[in-house]
Amino acid sequence: MEVEELYRAAEIEGAVSDPKTAHLILNKEEVIDMNDVPGLSVEPKSTEKGVDVAINVAEGSIIEKPVHLCFGMTQTEGTQKINLKIKIEKDAEIGVLAHCVFPRALDVKHVMDADIHVEENAEYTYLEKHIHSPEGGTTVIPRAEVKLEENAKFKTDFELVQGRVGLLDIDYETTCGKNSMMEMTAKVNGTEDDEIRISEKGNLTGEGARGVLTTRVAARDNTEAEVYNKLSATALYARGHVDCKEIVQDNGRANAVPVVEVKHPQAHVTHEAAIGSVDRKQLETLMARGLSEEEGADLIIEGLLS
Repeated sequence: MEVEELYRAAEIEGAVSDPKTAHLILNKEEVIDMNDVPGLSVEPKSTEKGVDVAINVAEGSIIEKPVHLCFGMTQTEGTQKINLKIKIEKDAEIGVLAHCVFPRALDVKHVMDADIHVEENAEYTYLEKHIHSPEGGTTVIPRAEVKLEENAKFKTDFELVQGRVGLLDIDYETTCGKNSMMEMTAKVNGTEDDEIRISEKGNLTGEGARGVLTTRVAARDNTEAEVYNKLSATALYARGHVDCKEIVQDNGRANAVPVVEVKHPQAHVTHEAAIGSVDRKQLETLMARGLSEEEGADLIIEGLLS
């Protein structure tokens, strides 16, 4: 598969040809293409252990167009190790579309360690879309430590949009300062013998901090899924919510551990967790409209993950 096919798989041909759109394209450790825009610095550096990528948004800078990061491998085997250091300075704003593309993976490992600092009144949005091979030969291990200063905003979404999961092991933790806001969402559809492990933690340590952890997982065939969500509120007027829903089909197995912790009398955290089969009433309604049982179940799961 040529690099151009990687572009097509990620649907970024237009973005990489636009001089006003910042991007960084990696094929394993090799920098294929990159482009900066005013106010944004992206500096990749190859090391013996992988690639270090430093991203900095200058104070007061508003990056108008989404920044495209494509971390992919066209090889069938190998390991990609990325260390991300991201700093969004005061009053700055950026949105990132990350495309993790492994369309031929038979034995591919993608490891990412991220250190993210969002300063006062700054905003960082990160949408991570994965495209894997249908063989399930992909191991994805992302780690992130996020710090939000006063009035900062952070939103992240993880989605597998094509192919099989393989093995997924997410571990994200965010610490929220005064009046900051975080939203962390993961949506994953497991099939065959996929393994899904998601750990997301939020620490609402600043007065008025707000946070939401949302997880949607389908465990089908022989998939094993384990979700651990913890939201801790230790400050005045801190507010948070944990929402975890898992659908189990066939021989799938799912486990959810929602933990809510409050250490201030004027903080408040709620949680909702549900694990089980496809809702029978919904399924019967769809079957009455002409869908087969399998088609109806697929549509319900699609709605869960949308």
